[in-house]
Amino acid sequence: MSLSFCGNENNSSAYNVDQGVLNNGCFLDALTVVPHVFLLFITFPILFIGWGSQSSKVHIHHSTWLHFPGHNLRWILTFILLFVLVCEIAEGIVSDGFTQSLHLHLYMPSCLAFMAAITSIVYYHNIETSNFPKLLMALLIYWILAFITKTIKFAKYTEHGIGMRQLRYCLTGLLVLLYGLLLAVEINVILGRRYMCFAHPTEVKPPEDLQDLGVRFLQPFVNLLSKSTYWWMNTFITTAHRRPIDLKVIGKLPIAMRALTNYMKLRKAFEAQKPQGPQWIWRALRQAYGKPLILSITFRFLADLLGFVGPLCISGIVHHISKKNHTIQAPAQLLGIYFISSQEFLANAYVLAVLLFFALLLQRTFLQASYYSAIQTGINLRGAIQTKIFNKIMRLCTSNMSMGEMTVGQICNLVAIDTSQLMWFFFLCPNLWAMPVQIIVGVILLYYLLGISALIGATVIALLAPVQYFLATKLSQAQKSTLEYSNERLKKTNELLRGIKLLKLYAWEYIFCSSVEETRGKELTSLQSFALYTSVSIFMNAAIPIAAVLTTFVVHVHLSDDADLSPAVAFASLSLFHILVTPLFLLSSVVRSTVKALVSVQKLSEFFSSDEIGEEQEPKATIPSSSTNHSNYQALPLKVVNRKHPAREDWNSYGLHSDTANYCINCQLTMIVGQVGCGKSSLLLAALGEMQRISGSVTWNRYLCSTQKPSRLTIVNIIIRGAVAYASQKPWLLNASVVENITFEMPLIKQRYKTVIEACSLQPDIDILPQGDQTEIGERGIILSGGQKQRISVARALYQTTNVVFLDDPFSALDIHLSDHLMQEGILKLLREEKRTVVLVTHKLQYLPHADWIIAMKDGTIQTEGTLKDIQNSEPELFEQWKTLMNRQDQEFEKETVAESMTMLERKNLRRAMYSREALKTEEEEEEESVESDDEDNLSQVMRHRATIPWGSCGKYLALAGLLLLPLLVLSQLLKHSLMVAIDVWLAHWTSDVIHAKILSVFVLQNCGFSHSSYLLVFSVLCCLGIVLCLVTSMAVEWTGLRVAKELHHSLLNNIILAPMRFFETTPLGSILNRFSADTNTIDQHIPTTLECLIRSTLLCVSALGVISYVTPVFLIALAPLAIACYFIQKYFRVASRDLQQLEDSTQLPLLSHFSETVEGLTTIRAFRYEARFRQRLLEFTDANNVASLFLTAANRWLEVRMEYIGACIVLIAAVASITNSLYSHLSAGLVGLGLTYALMVSNYLNWMVRNLADMEVQLGAVKRIKTLLKTEPENYEGLLSASQVPEGWPQQGEIQIQNLSVRYDSTLKPVLKHVSAHIKPGEKVGICGRTGSGKSSFSLAFFRMVDTFEGRIIIDDIDIAKLPLQTLRSRFSIILQDPILFSGTIRFNLDPEMKATDSMLWEALEIAQLKPVVKTLPGGLDAMVTEGGENFSQGQRQLFCLARAFVRKSSILIMDEATASIDMATVCIRSTVCMICNTHTHRVHTILNADLVIVMKRGVILEYDKPDVLLSTEDSVFASFVRADK
Repeated sequence: MSLSFCGNENNSSAYNVDQGVLNNGCFLDALTVVPHVFLLFITFPILFIGWGSQSSKVHIHHSTWLHFPGHNLRWILTFILLFVLVCEIAEGIVSDGFTQSLHLHLYMPSCLAFMAAITSIVYYHNIETSNFPKLLMALLIYWILAFITKTIKFAKYTEHGIGMRQLRYCLTGLLVLLYGLLLAVEINVILGRRYMCFAHPTEVKPPEDLQDLGVRFLQPFVNLLSKSTYWWMNTFITTAHRRPIDLKVIGKLPIAMRALTNYMKLRKAFEAQKPQGPQWIWRALRQAYGKPLILSITFRFLADLLGFVGPLCISGIVHHISKKNHTIQAPAQLLGIYFISSQEFLANAYVLAVLLFFALLLQRTFLQASYYSAIQTGINLRGAIQTKIFNKIMRLCTSNMSMGEMTVGQICNLVAIDTSQLMWFFFLCPNLWAMPVQIIVGVILLYYLLGISALIGATVIALLAPVQYFLATKLSQAQKSTLEYSNERLKKTNELLRGIKLLKLYAWEYIFCSSVEETRGKELTSLQSFALYTSVSIFMNAAIPIAAVLTTFVVHVHLSDDADLSPAVAFASLSLFHILVTPLFLLSSVVRSTVKALVSVQKLSEFFSSDEIGEEQEPKATIPSSSTNHSNYQALPLKVVNRKHPAREDWNSYGLHSDTANYCINCQLTMIVGQVGCGKSSLLLAALGEMQRISGSVTWNRYLCSTQKPSRLTIVNIIIRGAVAYASQKPWLLNASVVENITFEMPLIKQRYKTVIEACSLQPDIDILPQGDQTEIGERGIILSGGQKQRISVARALYQTTNVVFLDDPFSALDIHLSDHLMQEGILKLLREEKRTVVLVTHKLQYLPHADWIIAMKDGTIQTEGTLKDIQNSEPELFEQWKTLMNRQDQEFEKETVAESMTMLERKNLRRAMYSREALKTEEEEEEESVESDDEDNLSQVMRHRATIPWGSCGKYLALAGLLLLPLLVLSQLLKHSLMVAIDVWLAHWTSDVIHAKILSVFVLQNCGFSHSSYLLVFSVLCCLGIVLCLVTSMAVEWTGLRVAKELHHSLLNNIILAPMRFFETTPLGSILNRFSADTNTIDQHIPTTLECLIRSTLLCVSALGVISYVTPVFLIALAPLAIACYFIQKYFRVASRDLQQLEDSTQLPLLSHFSETVEGLTTIRAFRYEARFRQRLLEFTDANNVASLFLTAANRWLEVRMEYIGACIVLIAAVASITNSLYSHLSAGLVGLGLTYALMVSNYLNWMVRNLADMEVQLGAVKRIKTLLKTEPENYEGLLSASQVPEGWPQQGEIQIQNLSVRYDSTLKPVLKHVSAHIKPGEKVGICGRTGSGKSSFSLAFFRMVDTFEGRIIIDDIDIAKLPLQTLRSRFSIILQDPILFSGTIRFNLDPEMKATDSMLWEALEIAQLKPVVKTLPGGLDAMVTEGGENFSQGQRQLFCLARAFVRKSSILIMDEATASIDMATVCIRSTVCMICNTHTHRVHTILNADLVIVMKRGVILEYDKPDVLLSTEDSVFASFVRADK
């Protein structure tokens, strides 16, 4: 067949120009070539020579990017233009099929136009990014020429009577319109940028964000093509393969997406509404975020409507193939060329295949755009709401929280859970609107294909939808109860781990372990129902389409004898059913999400309307001009409500009172003293404005000393004060380094910092820390002891330069030397020198002589106040009482001993912790460290390691399922998918036979009828089997998950409680807790579902590709490049996705802990007036989390768009191959339908497969981490003697022989006790003293075998303790630790968890510990509840409970470890009533003067060992020097 531009038939009218050149069709086509050739010639040199050479050398940086006016419109018009041109090309090729020779003019101009359109947009993009509008001239000329030539062609067509029936006429008309619009856009740019015809062009700068090189999130700034395909993410995702993604790599957020911008937007919306209930919040959200959501919904509608093109195209293609007579009447010939109508055009199978391809591309692009838009809106909204919650927290009443109206947990839940619920609601919101449309259109199309039987199939789906909803509600209930149990379990686990030392010393670990196991049992029961509902839900999702198709076809065949069950109808309706099931899948989750969002908004509205403290700033109080007040306070009756005792109205706390004329509180030291719980702290809080004021007022003045008397003020409405340096009773630290905690946002002044550290004796503690004062402390860092925390908290108050300092009981956790040093150096020297007002709450009465003013409190009122002299005169009894308690009148200090002495246990613990951190590193840390190392090979190795999937963990996970479940899981999945394929293959076979029968009856000319019954029977059996297998597979996966979860948690818990104490000292508590919380949760709830999805999507893809290859083997050739593309996309995506997921999680932690930190330290932050700084930090944390979330979203879209496009290619190749195959090799129409239906499915499941693979990889990390912990070596619990061989009441006498004892903490460490020998007779009281690190603690721990005894032995009542089982040994002694530990539960449970003691024994112990009156007044007595950590008792009372706990045991050996830290001096006398043996590891040497024996230790060796009197009489004894120092 020869080739020429106008064709070369003999009678060719194509060259006929009798009626003029313009009336020749071929010439008209040739004319339209001119503009395209012009554009290609003009732009070629500029593009390839100019930018080509430039881009190779220098990449145009995005700081020059900007969008010209009409940017998006131009891209949209260009896309439409390209599509119309493709149609024109196709139309030309189809109409050319009716001629003998090839007519190039029918499609070659369109091909050139296509090339020119692509060139125009590339050219435009380059001009735009380099901001050089003058070069747009070329495009202006091109649009003018193209518009003119097309218009001429269109006019000539109209003139010759060619009308709307001819497709080419319509296409030409469309092109005229498009070129006209593009010309208008171009003129608009000229008017906007004035780059020609105007004297002064407008200067336009790129957006501010792009000039900031830190902004890497470019989605809002790139062109439309890059926006819709996420092309800008390419470099980002490929670099993730070379180096891990961190916050530096992802950079900052664009201004419009930052939390602050969104918060301002939301606040404006809130201010526009009237606050009333939850509707208020909904209206504000709609106002602030309605627009982007509507955009998302629009995209979703378009995508859903395009989704229906697939089934219709399949129907058309199969219909075209099954019509064996391909005779179409010849098209009309006008202007010497052929024209075809749109029906003829759309009847061509190849045209339909290409249309299907384009529809798929567009549908997927719109769908991803809809997802992205909704998710971005959700993320912005989350940032705004979190900021709003934080601003509310800053104004919250702390009394609300201590009253239990609102806990830290509830507030953290608002931030972590409720904001996420709202965000998820926004993600799923487009579905709410799109689902009804999808269902209605789907049902209409099914009715059009199948008639009435389609409605019956749709009814089946509709009837099962409520069941789905019921399941969804059941699922969320099960999840809720699981969450409650897991919270309870975590609370118990947390207590167990925090108190593990005490539990081991008292041999109670099994009691607590079984309590955790019991809760875990309940949790597993609700997990079982969760698994059951999940598996039924998965089963329903798989079974509904099968059931619907089965009923539809059964009814369809039975309704009419000559039912049209052609492949075209069968496979189109099959695809439609698959589409219809999707909204019903989603229905349950969308409804559930909506309900959750409603609940969350309700909670938020309650929170936003809760009480606030006085409004900010505007001071309403005016100070009478007559008075220049000198006092910092004005005395007025002030009533406040205390937190530990709900509103006792009679508490009449008075303001701090100073009526002394020449006295200036502005520079004095006021001390507040009184019994435990008399309202000392409340007075400070009231002064800071933190209490609920019932009457009275607090006034702060900035006036300096003056001699005038203060005049009383009328009641003032508002507090005016500057910053106050406040150290609370319970020290509050940031999760930051030591130096950041002390300077607390102030600039670091070396000299001042050094002085403060010295005053608080923190230097020795800092020296022990691994990175000195740069060491992280707090939740995520090193856990410090009470005393260390207290000193850091005091150091912070000293370091600030505020005029007023409030110290609330700063000595409670310090020993005497530290207290004295702090008092002298810190308070008397540092603060006095700086003339700062100090208010000090204390129990240490020996410091009263230093006070300028003393306030004595009793039962919430001021008992008396004045100087010590005044009180001596006015209240002699009180003064005498104080005097006896002071028991050290002379205030001389012996500086030598002070400098060296420190708190013992804490530094020792720190040392151990430090050592251990070096020794024990978790795998993750090692992995991270190796990433940071400079070694290139190492880096590449790590990168390779990151790119591989952890099959090992997967194997371990599945191995735990057991021998029965695993084969069941594998076999059922394989069988199910084989059956699914069998059902569809049978359908293809059946429908093809229907067509054969029809063709046969036409040839034979008699209707022999076709019997569907045998086909229907097989079809029904296969469908029913398929439904049964769906159930089996879903159950198998869920039960496997349950079995593994049960096994893993059980072994983890039992391994952990048996681990030696070293393990807990060396592993951060947070990381152990994470294994029990996040990781266990992942294994319980997430892995089974992900595993099921992964198996399903993988097997579906494999079976689909198998079917297509079976139908058209040619497909395999095209599959290779697509498979390679898929492999690389998933490889790059998985690494980037994992990094981003971890980044999102890791940026969420500081955000949440910042919230909880702020709530806990609210009083301190407000006292310091640091609200603004904390807000700023919040904004940084929120933005960091949001930028990670946005990048993760963009990465997911990046993957999905690419996978969908590959899926569309698969559909196109499969369609073209099967059409060709059926036309030339007589492939049956049924199989073509089958192949195409499966090809459509692949595009759906490809990205699911990769997404699930990436999720699985992240989730298997949990299994890996737990497996690492399971390798911990347990303590040796077995003894040479069995428990039954130990005498019942041992040890009865309590005689202790220590022979040549040497002890170390670990086989790799130096000994802490060296060859110690001692003999303690029964009933003796022994005091052990020595400086820090002298081995006192280790001495007591050796009795409990908590340390490694590698030499010597301890014999108690003739039994070597090394031979006893650990449980038995530890259960026979009592110890009182330095840190008081209480567990949540009843008081009875705290004193005696073993439930062995009678009530009388418990009351007796409480009486000894002087707690009987306290417990008597509590509701429930012994059964009164203790909150977590004993927070509802003061520190002193907690210590006394621990004392009582030791007495309940009635063991003949009692060991006390510095147990009097925060007990009032009056309660110290307890000791003399009991204590058989008392190893007081104390710096309060005076308390062991009445011991029978004193042991003085130094560096693990006994220095002195004798009666106290003997040692005191020896001049040079160390003990004597200690006693002298203690005076």
